[in-house]
Amino acid sequence: MDEKKKITQAAGKMSGGTFISRITGFIRDILLAKIFGATGLTDAFFIAYRIPNLLRELFAEGSVSAGYVPVLTEYLTREGREGAEKFAGVVFAFLLSVLIIVCLLGILFAPYIAPMIAPNFTGNEEKITLTIKLIRIMFPFLLFISLAALAMGTLNSLRSFFIPAVAPALFNLGIIGSALFLAPQFSVPILAVALGVTFGGALQYGIQALALVKQGFHMKPIFSFYHPGLKKIFVLVLPVVLATGATQINVLINNIFVTYLAEGSATYLYYALRLVLLPIGIFGVAMAMAVLPSMSEHAVKGNLHALRETFSFSLRLVFFMSIPAMAGLIALSEPIVNVLFQRGEFTYEATQGTVYALLFYSSGLWAFVGLRVVRTPFYSLQDTRTPLKTAVLSVLINIILSFILKEPLKHGGLALAFAIATSVNFVVLLILLRAKLGRIDGKNIFRSFIKISIASTVMGFIGWSLIRGDLWCAQERCTLWMESGNIIEKAGALTGVIIVCIIIYFFIMYVMKSEELRYLLRIRKGRSTHKE
Repeated sequence: MDEKKKITQAAGKMSGGTFISRITGFIRDILLAKIFGATGLTDAFFIAYRIPNLLRELFAEGSVSAGYVPVLTEYLTREGREGAEKFAGVVFAFLLSVLIIVCLLGILFAPYIAPMIAPNFTGNEEKITLTIKLIRIMFPFLLFISLAALAMGTLNSLRSFFIPAVAPALFNLGIIGSALFLAPQFSVPILAVALGVTFGGALQYGIQALALVKQGFHMKPIFSFYHPGLKKIFVLVLPVVLATGATQINVLINNIFVTYLAEGSATYLYYALRLVLLPIGIFGVAMAMAVLPSMSEHAVKGNLHALRETFSFSLRLVFFMSIPAMAGLIALSEPIVNVLFQRGEFTYEATQGTVYALLFYSSGLWAFVGLRVVRTPFYSLQDTRTPLKTAVLSVLINIILSFILKEPLKHGGLALAFAIATSVNFVVLLILLRAKLGRIDGKNIFRSFIKISIASTVMGFIGWSLIRGDLWCAQERCTLWMESGNIIEKAGALTGVIIVCIIIYFFIMYVMKSEELRYLLRIRKGRSTHKE
């Protein structure tokens, strides 16, 4: 099987699992929106949740993608499974030791952490007290989710992709269960949801631990902190902690600024970002995780030509999927938010606030997804300093723009600052990658980007026209998308328009002789022939 096919199939498995996880995530968010709406309580919850989520990105996913997977792949390639198991056990023991200490410190110092992340809450005793309680309840989530990330990296290195991708669905189910059955028993129901976060993290780790057992990979803690592989990870991970955590750091910065805006603004940002994270998770994260073991193997063997080809193909494929998703989110933003969230305590005003943030977030979707892929060659070459430098630049840009834009554009300005900072990060990193590798097949990447952008723009305009046309609207402005209820009618209309948009996009790309579409069709045809 050729390398492109392996990567496509691996990314397909991850995308399928991620899609299931994201769907359960949206069910979770729909339920939370219905029960709690967009209030000061939800603002406190989402801001408190940001701390363990940030540390998860730094301790877990960032470390795994940047340091652990390339080194584990090296051990698997050179020393076989026995050497890899010993190395994984050492990392497991070290991570477990560090995380227990961090969680205890987080719980202990929660009264000092809360005013730092929500400075404008300090004047409201009830709100700041609630934020402190939420931080303490959710901090153990960091332990479980970090171990889950370690298990995910191990399974991916063993070329097992579906279970790690679908595991977050159990995390979502933990929160859904707590919101439905545990919250009514609490005087402050949002505290039950925080318990669900920690319990869900434990479930997410548990299913992957079982998958490792079935793989016959024994990752038992080995307390040998002088292992050369662990030292190598330190060299790789210390610079990358900020690089891979830049997205979460930027979100945290936005959350700090948003506490100075109107009540509900933090909740609007959360739900808008959740919608943008769907294509990021399905396309960007899936492709980056699927391609990292292959790129790491090329790097170990010194095959830079294969590494360049793999990178070019991966980036073009994620653009092929993510840019039309961006156009769709922009064109259909109000109907999407209305159908998903506008019910119960989540009013039309909350829908408008979320749509406003979504439009700005969506403008940077191509960069959010592309950044996941463009960092991967650096990590496979065990160069973590370059992504660190561009990440620091993006954080500085985000701080400056957030400060400038939060007054004139309110929470939408914070979303726009985030999108611009990420776009700069992607472009600068792409330029530096070209300098590092000599060439990156830039002509094909640019040609593909232009074709995809044209097709997506046409598709988005047609979708926008259809959803607001006479087919669904009797007035100049469609009241269907302003009101709550009529979910079946609205979901049917929205689904129909989305299907038409997909057909239009693929038709235009077929006429424009898209290489990515032709390759996917060949893969599909090959599968059909194989089945026959």
